[in-house]
Amino acid sequence: MSHKLPSFFHLHLVSDATGETLTTIAKAASVQYAEVRPIEHLHPLVRTPRQLRRVLQEIEQAPGIVLYTVVNEDLSAELEQRCRELAVPCHPVLKPVMQVFESYLGAPQTPTVAGQHVLDQDYFRRIDALNFTMAHDDGRLPDNPSDADIILLGISRTSKTPTSIYLAQRGYKTANVPIVPALPFPEILLQPHSAFVVCLVASADRISEVRRNRVMMLTDRNIDDYVDRTVITAEIAFSRKLCAQHGWPVIDVTRRSIEETAASIIRMMHDRKPLVGEATGGEHV
Repeated sequence: MSHKLPSFFHLHLVSDATGETLTTIAKAASVQYAEVRPIEHLHPLVRTPRQLRRVLQEIEQAPGIVLYTVVNEDLSAELEQRCRELAVPCHPVLKPVMQVFESYLGAPQTPTVAGQHVLDQDYFRRIDALNFTMAHDDGRLPDNPSDADIILLGISRTSKTPTSIYLAQRGYKTANVPIVPALPFPEILLQPHSAFVVCLVASADRISEVRRNRVMMLTDRNIDDYVDRTVITAEIAFSRKLCAQHGWPVIDVTRRSIEETAASIIRMMHDRKPLVGEATGGEHV
């Protein structure tokens, strides 16, 4: 007798903090089951018995997988007990990791509610990077390019802005500059500086598709040229030639997520630290 997959399932994420960690883990797991759609229920800032009771009521009304990050032992015990009664899986996602730490370090953990969100130096570094990145979007370069950690180049609709914001959330001050063949390229970027410059490209078909979806919002350019595949191919070729001349690496983002693109940029930046003003030769990823 064959077992028919459900079309959806309920996924409860219970956290004593913002739930950001849970959301990331849940997404990484659920995308592996493309045929079943998760209906996500996020329950953040669960820190009292009263708050937990409300969560349990929702789990009872929509039973499904329960993932949690709750430091308080009494609350986590109550959550697990009620899930056993309801016959639904309940898993503390950080527990296996903490057991590895405890075994290796030979020391017990010191539970801290929302410890991952402590306002430490790294937190303020990310906030500073995000402010910098928002202020230097779409060609608004800093007076000194060395103030940036990363500078993204690319023609229109190569995901420069979302990639910049993601990098900023990782703590990297990022500026992005559109490449427009008909306009002069910023001379300041051709002078010696310490920022890591990388160019994003995509296939002409992909860029044409994305531009066509955005075309109704545009009023200040030749629409036909903007979505024309031949024109886009020429823009891409111009970008590659420019980067080859200055030794800037190129990343094709056609089939990459924002996260994958950012990870490649970070890896390349740390693997290759040229001297200021040094030409290193073009690179394509």
